[in-house]
Amino acid sequence: MLLVVVAALIVLAGVTRYASGVSRIVAFVFATLALAGVAWVVSMSIEQVGHRLGPAITGVMQATLANLPEFFVVIFALGAGETVIAQTAILGSILVNALLVLGMVIIAGATRSKDGVMRFNPKLPNDTATLLLVASFMIVLIGLTHSAGDAASSHSETISIIGAGVILAVYGSWLRQYLTSGSIAEAAGEPARLSLTASLVLLGLAGVASAFVSDWFVNALHPTIEQLHISQAFAGLVIVSIAGNAVEHAAGVVLAAKGRSELAISIVKNSMSQIAAFLYPLLVLVSLLTATRLTFTLAPVYIGALIGTAVIVWQITGDGEATVFEGVALVATFVILATFAAFE
Repeated sequence: MLLVVVAALIVLAGVTRYASGVSRIVAFVFATLALAGVAWVVSMSIEQVGHRLGPAITGVMQATLANLPEFFVVIFALGAGETVIAQTAILGSILVNALLVLGMVIIAGATRSKDGVMRFNPKLPNDTATLLLVASFMIVLIGLTHSAGDAASSHSETISIIGAGVILAVYGSWLRQYLTSGSIAEAAGEPARLSLTASLVLLGLAGVASAFVSDWFVNALHPTIEQLHISQAFAGLVIVSIAGNAVEHAAGVVLAAKGRSELAISIVKNSMSQIAAFLYPLLVLVSLLTATRLTFTLAPVYIGALIGTAVIVWQITGDGEATVFEGVALVATFVILATFAAFE
């Protein structure tokens, strides 16, 4: 049933994109809903493949395919010269997962626990915090050199390319360790609903749909921003990021509510680390083929937000325990950040 709904949203997004006389706001709404639907289909397809091929291969697929909608949105945004949208979409994907989705998962898991404390293995949270801090280190250094206007500031593109390669190497080292150490979270314990062939076909179709829907989304974005007086930062940081991540990881909240703390935390933390240490540096390199270059240069307010997020997430999840209060604190932090983005 949900697949039919997603298919209908994709068709409506395409029709409103090319039909004459249709409001760009209407086209934007349908493109946003379709983008969220496609993100869910990609995630669900990977999960179904995982039931057949095991958690190791699923982990690799999650690392490479789960963020297809965000990948295409950034590529099309760069092609259209929308650098702010591209940068904030990536940053927002990290922050939505680290603050909003993780906060909701912790609230659900802690509420489910009899003593009000959600418990999980701290190794994965600490590993992902390290990956986020490594990426943040690169971003902070480039931000500082731009603020100082020193000699290195004129070479941010070259520094970003080298940094992207290094961060990808770090991520690859961690991924190899993660897949071979036996630390992968338990499987969901539910039988596969689709055959392997059907799952792979659905994943391929969702990948193609991601490209089309992302193009339609970016096409309608600029007119919508102007008509509704929405800042580009808010559009990238909040709208794009929630559409591409919150719906996709709603399963994490459901699992936490069922007491599956390890798996719920794994879903969110893996996604956060994949975007920060895999998708972002990969897009820096891929942007060499686009009209606009993507670098690790961000506005000071977002550099501060990224560092603050890395610290607060590490502090809350590093001990393997979390309470409702800490989950609420994460969600509140995202609301504060979204408020800043609305006025940027």
